[in-house]
Amino acid sequence: MAGPAHDADWIALYLDAAAAEQGAAQNTLLGYGRDLKDAMGWLVTRGGFAGADRAGLEAYIASLEADGLAPATRARRLSSLKQLYRFAHEEGWRADNPTLQISGPARVRKLPGTLSLEQVDALLAAAERHGRTDPERLRTKCLMQILYATGLRVTELVSLPINALRGDPAMLLVKGKGGKERMVPLSPPARAAAAAWLAHREAEDTQAHAETGAKPSPFAFPSRGKAGHLTRVRFFTLIKELAAAAGLDPAEVTPHTLRHAFATHLLQNGADLRAIQTLLGHADIATTEIYTHILDERLKALVLEKHPLARDG
Repeated sequence: MAGPAHDADWIALYLDAAAAEQGAAQNTLLGYGRDLKDAMGWLVTRGGFAGADRAGLEAYIASLEADGLAPATRARRLSSLKQLYRFAHEEGWRADNPTLQISGPARVRKLPGTLSLEQVDALLAAAERHGRTDPERLRTKCLMQILYATGLRVTELVSLPINALRGDPAMLLVKGKGGKERMVPLSPPARAAAAAWLAHREAEDTQAHAETGAKPSPFAFPSRGKAGHLTRVRFFTLIKELAAAAGLDPAEVTPHTLRHAFATHLLQNGADLRAIQTLLGHADIATTEIYTHILDERLKALVLEKHPLARDG
């Protein structure tokens, strides 16, 4: 059967299918949409999605390099096109898939930044002191203890349901990318911080309900904003504030840095790579294997710095 008449409909129908059949997360869908709209604009005078051939699509990818886009960005744009055309071919919109033989730029995998145990301790100590009021300090301590104890993605952390903290749980049930659920353990300090924050929340909710009839927020870290919970942006800013208070370079500390520290420290202490993959919610073990490279670099630096034969003279 013929495909949609308009390229925008190709994108819309593909994204609907990705959401329904693959369970793609909202941020993932937005990324696909941006990539495909850029390609659509370039192909508008070149036959559009329906008429583009391999040479035309390769010319588009080459144009991205000429525009100075990074290899990772070009590879992601090509990946989005490959998925669109695979879907179009399966739906019968095209008899062929012109992207099958197109290879993208080699992606240079940059080792993620991480933190030492001492740096993490400094951040956690700063979290206990940070805030103008006791409730602010309780919340900040709870956020940071849970983040380092579990390695959650920032979106998973800020949108955590309050029910996940009830009953002094030893494990948290987390809904990750694509709606996939996983269990992650809570350390004793994280459990204590969560219990203290939960006690404050429940007292606050009880008082608010008695005074105004307000319903309690379903989120562990509520906010008055549209999302109803603490935003990624605010938490990102909070991490920068804590880094400065801990004497660390704020430019080198992000919520994701704590996730990397969680994984790296587990690996340093003998954790199995498959277990770390499960805890992080990685779909592919290759994503988790990046942490073995971090350890290799650290061991190399340790030998060059500490071994007596590596010293000058």
